[in-house]
Amino acid sequence: MRLGATLVHLCAAAPFPVAAWARRLVDAGFDSLWTPQILGRGSLVPDPFVVLAAAATATEDVELGTATVQVPLHHPADLAHRVLSLAAVAGERLTLGVSPGSTAADYAALDRDHRARFATFTEHVDRLRVLLADGHDERADLAPAPASVPPLLLGSWGANVERAAREFDGWLASGYRSSVDDIVAAHGRFRSAGGRRAVVCAVPVDDDLGVTRDALQRYAEAGFDDAVVLFAPGGPDPARVRSLVP
Repeated sequence: MRLGATLVHLCAAAPFPVAAWARRLVDAGFDSLWTPQILGRGSLVPDPFVVLAAAATATEDVELGTATVQVPLHHPADLAHRVLSLAAVAGERLTLGVSPGSTAADYAALDRDHRARFATFTEHVDRLRVLLADGHDERADLAPAPASVPPLLLGSWGANVERAAREFDGWLASGYRSSVDDIVAAHGRFRSAGGRRAVVCAVPVDDDLGVTRDALQRYAEAGFDDAVVLFAPGGPDPARVRSLVP
């Protein structure tokens, strides 16, 4: 199982230099760097496209991913333009994790309809796929057709776990709000539905690294391809955390 890390904190904290943190994580041996889209919750979690662009210029040969972009918060053409722009900086290292989102505050901040998020997600993802593959559709001409398209992973729960297997390049499970038992059980459903890549994201780094090690070991034994740990401000040295997964 590969081990990645998040590039931002999810709580109120003083800003920190993303580029330097990205280099430190890569030097510690992490295989991938990820960041979510969170706004309107009282803490500044920097924009994922800004964060990943900074990380892309500061690192080499490490995967860069969104976990996740809340698709209904964006116009699909604007989102496609932002993804294409980031891909121009990050190249084929970019992986796009997408989701309908779940937190009402994020929608309220942008005056978007939280109740319609699942229907809006499906409509917008359909158009996003075309724009990323072709660079244009019948309503927008954004760019020449790109040489490659970032893999699309679905951040999902419930029945959408099987949808991630059927319609996307992989699945992003949240280790932040769900128990290890629930995530492992959902992973079995994902594989049974024919799912490919499975990533468990935002696995908290506990003050007791034994707790983190045990969780990562269970995910590895279950067959996850990747786990992504979430550091809190002032957490343990990244090299110690990286050593938890051989």
